[in-house]
Amino acid sequence: MFKNTFQSGFLSILYSIGSKPLQIWDKKVRNGHIKRITDNDIQSLVLEVEGTNVSTTYITCPADPKKTLGIKLPFLVMIIKNLKKYFTFEVQVLDDKNVRRRFRASNYQSTTRVKPFICTMPMRLDDGWNQIQFNLSDFTRRAYGTNYIETLRVQIHANCRIRRVYFSDRLYSEDELPAEFKLYLPVQNKAKVSFIMPAHVQNHIFTSVCINLVYFLHSSDTADGIPSFPLFVLSAHVHIGWISSGTVFLLFFGSMRLVSIC
Repeated sequence: MFKNTFQSGFLSILYSIGSKPLQIWDKKVRNGHIKRITDNDIQSLVLEVEGTNVSTTYITCPADPKKTLGIKLPFLVMIIKNLKKYFTFEVQVLDDKNVRRRFRASNYQSTTRVKPFICTMPMRLDDGWNQIQFNLSDFTRRAYGTNYIETLRVQIHANCRIRRVYFSDRLYSEDELPAEFKLYLPVQNKAKVSFIMPAHVQNHIFTSVCINLVYFLHSSDTADGIPSFPLFVLSAHVHIGWISSGTVFLLFFGSMRLVSIC
């Protein structure tokens, strides 16, 4: 869809207050609903995706299953509201080995698993609105040792509310973001999210402030030959990094920033 489009800065694929927010999306609904409502917290229109089964109620982009997005920008950013129910989303990318890989994050699993064509990981959302910043290039390199080429598809499942979904060429500070890409909330409604990636793929030191500090401890338990890691989530701030110390791995994955703007 966007393969032959000049890509720089920001590229939005969903905006809840647009005239046709799902114009390039397809939707599947079974025992649920996908509709636009007014969210009380931000007093603005948002897209609500709710269903009794996360696997059968979702939106997917592009709408045509034969097409791909062709977006080369490496950061996926989603402004999502936590409904305190099961929630998952999935991103399909192409790497420099010409292999399609899928990354699936959900709030109902506790271990990270890397298989040849899919990486599944736990995700923790704070109450209320969360801004998720997903570094696709870094995830691809750490999970598979390959280079990110482009994003092919994005799929967002129940249960959540969506304000905007967009790609960017880098992480932007709140001051750098265009006004329409910000979410205005009361100052007390600060939100954060953490993704948990496996510590066995690559050790790297990255200095920055992080949202969540996650301990990965070696475990003798394996499933399908993939190590599983018990985890303990502590507090911290924002950004991305990887530190190893003996058998304890500290993973800083700041796939999001504070979304409170006044």
